Amino acid sequence: IGTPDAWIPRDPRMVRLTGKHPFNAEAKLKDLFAQGFLTPSNLFFVRNHGAVPKIDRQMANEWKLKVHGLCARPTTFTLDDLRTKFRVVTIPVTLVCAGNRRKEQNVVQKSLGFSWGAAGLSTALFTGVYLADILEYILPERSARHVVFEGSDDLPNGPYGTASRSRIVSSQLLSWARDKRKGMMLAWGMNGLPLEPDHGFPLRLVVPSQIGGRSVKWLSRIELSEQESQHHLHFRDNKVLPMPVGPGQARAEDHWWYDRRYIIRDLNTNSAIACPDHDEILDTSAQGADGTYQVKGYAYAGGGRRVTRVEISSDDGETWSLADITYPEDLFRTVAHFDPVYGDLDMTESDTCFCWCFWSFEMSIKTIETSRAIVVRCMDESLALQPRNMYWNATGMMNNWWFRVCIHQLGDGRVRFEHPTMAGIQPGGWMQRLKDEGLDPAKPDFSASASPTIPAARTLVKVDEVQMIRPDVNRKISIAELESAEAKEDAWFVVRGEVYKGSGFFDEHPGGAQSIILVAGEDATEDFMAIHSSDAKKKLAGFHIGTLDGAISTKVESDTEVSGSFLDPKKWQKVFLVSVTDVSKDTKIYRFALGNQEQELGLPFGQHVYVRLYRKVTGELVQRAYTPLSERSAKGFVDILVKIYYPTLAFPLGGRMTLGFSELLVGDTVELKGPVGHFIWKGEGIAMLHGEEKHVREIGLVCGGSGITPILQVLRAILTDPLDNDTKVWVVDVNRQFEDILCREELERLASQQKRRLRLHFSLTGTPLPDNWLHSVGRITKEMLKIHLPEPSNDKLVCICGPGPMEQSTKGEVFSRQE
Repeated sequence: IGTPDAWIPRDPRMVRLTGKHPFNAEAKLKDLFAQGFLTPSNLFFVRNHGAVPKIDRQMANEWKLKVHGLCARPTTFTLDDLRTKFRVVTIPVTLVCAGNRRKEQNVVQKSLGFSWGAAGLSTALFTGVYLADILEYILPERSARHVVFEGSDDLPNGPYGTASRSRIVSSQLLSWARDKRKGMMLAWGMNGLPLEPDHGFPLRLVVPSQIGGRSVKWLSRIELSEQESQHHLHFRDNKVLPMPVGPGQARAEDHWWYDRRYIIRDLNTNSAIACPDHDEILDTSAQGADGTYQVKGYAYAGGGRRVTRVEISSDDGETWSLADITYPEDLFRTVAHFDPVYGDLDMTESDTCFCWCFWSFEMSIKTIETSRAIVVRCMDESLALQPRNMYWNATGMMNNWWFRVCIHQLGDGRVRFEHPTMAGIQPGGWMQRLKDEGLDPAKPDFSASASPTIPAARTLVKVDEVQMIRPDVNRKISIAELESAEAKEDAWFVVRGEVYKGSGFFDEHPGGAQSIILVAGEDATEDFMAIHSSDAKKKLAGFHIGTLDGAISTKVESDTEVSGSFLDPKKWQKVFLVSVTDVSKDTKIYRFALGNQEQELGLPFGQHVYVRLYRKVTGELVQRAYTPLSERSAKGFVDILVKIYYPTLAFPLGGRMTLGFSELLVGDTVELKGPVGHFIWKGEGIAMLHGEEKHVREIGLVCGGSGITPILQVLRAILTDPLDNDTKVWVVDVNRQFEDILCREELERLASQQKRRLRLHFSLTGTPLPDNWLHSVGRITKEMLKIHLPEPSNDKLVCICGPGPMEQSTKGEVFSRQE
């Protein structure tokens, strides 16, 4: 509800992994396994990068698939063309997300991806035509080497002013795509019914035995090319980077993503235990001395290879026993059937394995009573074996170390089973438990010799702390030095008793210089350690100047106590979410309750407030500066306007902070601190900029998107000031679509009421334009600013707020007018 996908019915049993939107979800492992070999579509895992295309039946009937490029017979096919020109087939295929079991890696160290559990896979009967038949029809040229696939899920891509749209794109080696034994197909049916919206209706690519990201949904175009797809997501996703490359380094150094050696195609061997379930209680006393318990689970391999053995250990890998394996897929090899709708269901001549298999093992009750864990591993026909140790990598993909279920002896013959993790933000799992106890979850010890004082764990090596100091720095810095003018100018701050010179990082800091200035002279340990990555902590060493000699006083007089206002520049204050109001498709107003109903926020006009919150999906603490939308005089609450930056192809992780907002529910808390900012509108035509007062006769306010909020606060302050009837205001507001113009009604009302003092102008960068549109079209230009901003002079000022690229380009145009 309240998302672009609100029209799609979804099973409430699905575990959401990225909040309300986009929909990325898996079933609980117990529910998935209970369905057996074929997974119903409502419990089939879903990986969406954004909103699902809303395609109705008529659009599906008119759907076109363009096949072109380096071929002799480029053709555009309808769905009826595919059904009538080529052999229709139905085959079972297991699809697996490359992130299956990523939560385990994220517990060890946060990767770039969200937390899939062990149910990021599903199996269905797909109906369609073989890709190899289509390629044979269009006659590829000798120079063609790759087949590029494009889905039509339009997603916003790029920064301010980018009107283009991005689509999911993947590619295959032509030699693989032409090989019918690989089983690649274009499917329109799933388990006997048309594809559902989440699964690619009306047409998708299905690539058996490869990672799920290769099976492009909403397929609209196929191109034969000399080179692989040059699309952003083809390079920036679905890679297993070398273990030493951390997330920060991967973000900063592009060359890792363009190294073909790290691309993922085929699945690796993997297995998991589904029974016993997480937190399942077994009363062993009721089973009898000679009783057994059936341990069960799944296994799969990649590249069409068969899983040839599954092994179970109850002594942490000292000894192994073979489990029984069943291959339901083989049942489809025993019969051949033709149906006028579903085509040929005939795998009698196929020996490749495209599906998961199931295994079981009868474990004695005595073994369960004396063991610390059940461990499973599998091997395929190429002798590829699941490893003991985790291969942690920056994307968190292809995690396939041994799957271990911990056994807790509860007494009275009862035992409790504990899985390694739970999907998404669900709590639970022995890995997080070990980490919370100060142990390394990547090196568990479930052997009989493990310390009895720490169930299912040995004394493990703690993860090494990041070195944040320079060993050659021996300077002792007194409290007086920390409070000196030099320290204030260079923004010295303290982390874990060490002093750092903040000014050296002003320009490079993603949060801007102000976030460093805010903690100048203070102990910033809590703020810094909570929101910075390991790579950022390593960089901090470069700014280390000494060790603090003494302790910083924590007795700081609270501005709140003096003024009665809510905000405190030295202390984080909790607020509670009381309502969420949709403003547009991706923008919402979040109302938070303050300490009491008669309390004002206490924010000067033009300043901002820091907001910090814990991401529900990742658990990370994130913060950013916002300007409230609510009136400065509002009591008891604060309204914050937030544009949600959902994941896109260019930015697959989306906006860390805004997605955190999207995950909030009424009753949740966030924290505020402030005021912050270098600009204050004091009134009577006086602005304070970087601590210096300036008399302003005319002011230009330029904004884009949610950048309207600080602009609106200054505009309100000027036009409602009873002591100022002279200051003139010019507002230029740039957005992509007409519907994206935030607070338009208030702006137009103010413009109508203050015709003498306020000139309001809009510009739209996207199409279609509204009828009778009288304002500008396109990005900001020098000519636009010349007409709609005041002429440069000493008593005039221009303020800009919007996306970074827009701010930079507008500054350049403004400065060029002064030359």
